[in-house]
Amino acid sequence: MQEDPDIQAAALVSLDGFTMASALPAGMQPDRVGAMSAAILGLGERAAAELGRGHLSQVFIEGDTGYVLLMAAGDRAVLTVMADVNAKLGLVIYDMRAAAGTIAEILGQTAR
Repeated sequence: MQEDPDIQAAALVSLDGFTMASALPAGMQPDRVGAMSAAILGLGERAAAELGRGHLSQVFIEGDTGYVLLMAAGDRAVLTVMADVNAKLGLVIYDMRAAAGTIAEILGQTAR
């Protein structure tokens, strides 16, 4: 993922909201990113299940200046990526899935 110029920031967060690793711009607080990431992924999983949409693949947030994408990285972690407004989202998601699988293996977990 570090080779993708469309990715502006990334964080690996535990499901209880603690940032395990991050590459964030100056001024962006890892603790806040962690708390929001865990909460958003949890809400997405609950919504997908309760609304009969099956297993959550990813959460996608689009803003005026870019995107926030979140996906599970194993059973106890969230991978959060912030991408440029002009990002090739298919490639970003492809990179995220590969990274999430690798992270799950490193953490000794099963990829979702």
